[in-house]
Amino acid sequence: MPRAPQPIVDPALDAAALLRRVGFFGLFVVVPVTAQVARRASVIIAPIAVVLLVIASAIDGRQRAVRPSGSRLLRSAAFLAGMLVILWSALSLAWTPFLSAAAERLANLAAVIGLTLLGYFSLPDRMRSANLYLLPLGVTASALVAIVLGLFGDSLIQGGADDDSALGRGLTLLTLLVWPAVAWLRSRRRDREALAVALLVAGALVASPNVTQIVALAVGAVAFAVTSFRPRLGTLLTAGVTAGLLATAPLLPFVARPVGSALFGPLAPGVLSLKSWQKVVTTEPVRLITGHGFETALRGRFVGLVPMNAPTTALFEFWYELGIVGALAAAFALYASVRRAGRDVPVLVPGAMAAFASAFTVACIGVGLTVIWWLTALAMTVLVFVAIERGQFRTSRPKVSRLRRIHESGEG
Repeated sequence: MPRAPQPIVDPALDAAALLRRVGFFGLFVVVPVTAQVARRASVIIAPIAVVLLVIASAIDGRQRAVRPSGSRLLRSAAFLAGMLVILWSALSLAWTPFLSAAAERLANLAAVIGLTLLGYFSLPDRMRSANLYLLPLGVTASALVAIVLGLFGDSLIQGGADDDSALGRGLTLLTLLVWPAVAWLRSRRRDREALAVALLVAGALVASPNVTQIVALAVGAVAFAVTSFRPRLGTLLTAGVTAGLLATAPLLPFVARPVGSALFGPLAPGVLSLKSWQKVVTTEPVRLITGHGFETALRGRFVGLVPMNAPTTALFEFWYELGIVGALAAAFALYASVRRAGRDVPVLVPGAMAAFASAFTVACIGVGLTVIWWLTALAMTVLVFVAIERGQFRTSRPKVSRLRRIHESGEG
């Protein structure tokens, strides 16, 4: 009797699979969990995880062909507009008053973008479900850790959940990663598990109340709900509102300040911050064209260039540092990115719109322009969505395969 052929064991392929599993475990589980207790966890661990993915792809070559992927990326309007923002940021070093600090921050930004592109090109063309199920596992575990820290934080850690504490940064990352986790589970028809993960994350935010993460999650939930029922409307609203706010940001203090004064009084901190922004716009209108240069919004506060109570949001900093060129290019890149995401796998679109809305909300009310941990969090979210998009190849089968199965089973 002939013996069945033994499968060929390739140690290199096994090593690549192991490295890839460890890389995804680090990216999907270790980073979200450790980010709740260590301020620089994402900045340190995420690059290591991406490097492991790159090494795995170099060994087994299961990633998409680099040349076609690179060509599509270079023809993408969103990518080209984003590169214009980077180029204008580099040119602004010529007139920024903080050249060394600005050059260092720009180098950090370029490093994050380069690492993101490496991760993008190294992701397998077809993702294994076993690797992607690590994502909801990691989000669940990090939410449980955040709940414990929120309930017993005084005895476990020092400090609260402000935006720049370890727990605050971890909750912000959790607010972003919950949406790809929910999208992945829904794509596997695990709606109850997706709802459980979302509710657990909401519980983590309630246990450590902070307005930034709670508002961001709420805005994301609204975008998710609208896009689930009306995908085209949800995509248009997300793209139009986010890009529109960024493009018209200098007009916001003139509109929002009277409303804020009527609701909270003219001496409320938020109203005074809008007043400072309004003063910046009216006293230096010419600077709205070129901007003051990279890194001036943050460091200018300590030397009197920027009022101390000026907003610390991406809307203010984009216009103050990069002017109309950088701000409008960024707004177009954001609009094109959202619209492009709205044409991807339909089951993932609500989660993508929710992630865009949540990230934009955080940038508007809680994080500055180029904070390195925030850029790393955004890069992780992008890579996670690319990964789950490449894990959708089993969601539909060709009709020929079904006909063959019917024929072989004798049903025809």
